[in-house]
Amino acid sequence: MRFLARLIALPVRGYRLLFSPWVGFNCRYQPTCSAYALEALERHGPLKGTYLMLRRIARCHPFGSSGYDPVPGADPEHDRCCGHDH
Repeated sequence: MRFLARLIALPVRGYRLLFSPWVGFNCRYQPTCSAYALEALERHGPLKGTYLMLRRIARCHPFGSSGYDPVPGADPEHDRCCGHDH
């Protein structure tokens, strides 16, 4: 992972370590938003990874959808069938 992507990942890792155990499992998606964020940064780098991370977090609300939503490129079969071209 590039330096800037690692720097951006620090708050996500902090959330997972410090805050997530107190809140419990509440994510509407699979993988969880924090796992998605780390994978997006790893796979796509700091710019596109941050964009994907923020876009996912914005979709995670009580009136949003839920279910399987992998990082683009992580599951090519899902990308083809569901038209994910983020």
